[in-house]
Amino acid sequence: MRLTDMATSSKRTPPSRGKQSARLSPEPSEPFLRFYHSRELRKNTLLLLHTLERAEDVTVHREALADIVVKLTSSGLDYYFMRPLKTARAGFIVEQSANLGLAGVQQVMGSVIRNIIGRMDSPQLLSVCGSIRTLML
Repeated sequence: MRLTDMATSSKRTPPSRGKQSARLSPEPSEPFLRFYHSRELRKNTLLLLHTLERAEDVTVHREALADIVVKLTSSGLDYYFMRPLKTARAGFIVEQSANLGLAGVQQVMGSVIRNIIGRMDSPQLLSVCGSIRTLML
């Protein structure tokens, strides 16, 4: 079976045509990718999620949530891009170029993430928390 055949021969049920809502957790048959991050980042993420989910005023934790999202994003970029590049032994110059490029990407993404999360209200912040928690299962 060709890769393109595999991608199109999925036996998933199509989403309902009624009211469309975002699903936090994928169907069991949907493909997924995951990455491993440090135990410290996991501990800090879970602690922050716990704090936010129990806070009277969730909005006071916007900056902390943005920091965690930036760290998780950075960790994912490292896992999905830099680690394979190092494993492939692409060479010092290529790795340094990739590091420099990703540093720029992370700077821009960090600014965007902080800006967006900094403007969210309590239900939106809790939704982000729920999405992160679902990804950590």
